[in-house]
Amino acid sequence: MNVGFVGLGRMGMHMARNLVQSGHRVTVYDVRPEAVEVLVELGAVAAVELASVTAGAEFVFTSLPGPSEVTSVWLGDDGLLAHLETGALGIDLSTVGPDTAIAIGEEARSREVRFVDAPVSGGVGGAEAGTLSMMVGGSEDDFVDALPVLSAIGDSQKIYRCGDVGAGSITKLVNNLISMTNNVVIAEAFSMGVKAGVDAQTLMDVVSVSSGNSTTLSQWRNSVLKRDFSPGFMLALGHKDARLAIELAEQLGVPMPVTSVAKDRLAAALDEGWGAEAASVIARLQERDAGVVIEGDSNQ
Repeated sequence: MNVGFVGLGRMGMHMARNLVQSGHRVTVYDVRPEAVEVLVELGAVAAVELASVTAGAEFVFTSLPGPSEVTSVWLGDDGLLAHLETGALGIDLSTVGPDTAIAIGEEARSREVRFVDAPVSGGVGGAEAGTLSMMVGGSEDDFVDALPVLSAIGDSQKIYRCGDVGAGSITKLVNNLISMTNNVVIAEAFSMGVKAGVDAQTLMDVVSVSSGNSTTLSQWRNSVLKRDFSPGFMLALGHKDARLAIELAEQLGVPMPVTSVAKDRLAAALDEGWGAEAASVIARLQERDAGVVIEGDSNQ
């Protein structure tokens, strides 16, 4: 299949590579020429400009940082919807609010172009391995048509149609709000336990096989406990997602007292200049405030 891909960030690079390796003809575009060059060496075709991605494309993916970039790339005067061929299917993998996805979907329909929002979860590791979970918002027909290319990016057992356009984004915000809030709670709980006299490795070993376990906690084993905050998912993106989720809740009149506090803690960590580090770097803020270090056995 002829596929376009826009946005070769840390996750986008791997997702585009997996499309190439699955046998699709992939045309790639990014504002960073060096990112494009890496994909070309793997067999992709370079687009000289954004519009070139759409030529002959049956599917066009975007993987971008947030709502402003997504809106510009899809709805700009020279954006993707201005050039996609009739019947082509646009797929946005970014994490945005449902209002952004719905606006793009409505404009796409007016241009006889199809569109689904399909945010992903699983971090850089999942993108590299092709095991991402995917949350798709779109019609049943568009979802079925997209499955062959989505399966090159994600685990076919973890690709879900969540509803119409916008539902994928809502589901992703629910997921990320839980994950980011969990980081804040784990930091508080572990700092308390360590300061009370139980070492962090013991806490990890016990909680990870008990009711307090979570995917977020499992990520702490190789990040916080080993003092390695290289990002699989950046704090800045986590804060953005928490903000989008709380904005949606406010529109719906849904109270969010706990997650609002968590967002403030994420913002405080962001103010420390840690935005490009792993979301679990929130532990550093708690460590400073509690006067402890949450460090485990580096051999485990």
